[in-house]
Amino acid sequence: MQASWMILASLFFATMSVCIKYASVHFHTFELVFYRGLIGIAFMLMLCRSQNVPLKTPIPLMHVWRSVVGVSSLTAWFYAIAYLPLATAMTLNYMSGIWVAAFLVCGTLAVGRVQDMARQGPLVLTVIAGFAGVVMILRPTIEQNQLFAGVIGLLSGLGSALAYMQVAALGRMAEPEARTVLYFSIGTTLAGALTMGFVGPSDWVWPHAWWLLPIGLLAALGQLCMTKAYSRGATLVVANLQYSGIVFAALYGLLLFGDQIPPIGWVGMLLIITSGIAATALRNRALPRGPAEDH
Repeated sequence: MQASWMILASLFFATMSVCIKYASVHFHTFELVFYRGLIGIAFMLMLCRSQNVPLKTPIPLMHVWRSVVGVSSLTAWFYAIAYLPLATAMTLNYMSGIWVAAFLVCGTLAVGRVQDMARQGPLVLTVIAGFAGVVMILRPTIEQNQLFAGVIGLLSGLGSALAYMQVAALGRMAEPEARTVLYFSIGTTLAGALTMGFVGPSDWVWPHAWWLLPIGLLAALGQLCMTKAYSRGATLVVANLQYSGIVFAALYGLLLFGDQIPPIGWVGMLLIITSGIAATALRNRALPRGPAEDH
């Protein structure tokens, strides 16, 4: 059940990307980041109040680190999108699953828990298989003059992995998911406001400005589900299921924008779905342990 939160989060994020595609015609990236965070703050404040979650946290520095890493990763991804083919930028960002697997394996070896490799090894393979499916769908390319942007895109995936693992760490500290998302929304809003101060705002065009509302709500819901997934589920399984976002995005492109999916793309989707099912099955066969067993 816990891992299914990531599938729901991926659906929310993919739907949000559709709204961003429409809104980006009228608003620049930094405005979208700002309003995404601002609407998220309003939504999460209401949720915290309804759940009687206090706003003050005993671990503020952990939230600061999560926000710094998350916003930095988001900024690096936007830079990569600006200077790389979209498919390449998305592929590099989705390498976060590979980075998560690498961090966990290195951590396991560093503390001498070699016996856990027998359990984590097959899950690592499912993460790699899922990423192979992402490559099949997106088929990234990079030119010689795009190497610097490629490095930035690679760092965006690395930053995402660090942010996800920080979310998992907050979950192990019993930090409420709603408060975790609230603090990240605050960090996103501050970063968006800072950059907007240099770029300046766009003119509001009605009714197109209404796209900002679903962007903020879907971002908050996606962050909440993602936080629940990494806080409660096995990290490698969640990292694998994150690839489902590419499947949802490809299907949206097919249904709404007339994008064509070649045969290798359908094979990639099948590989992502199969690897997700395999990861979940492997996790269910493992001996029941705490949610942090794969951290």
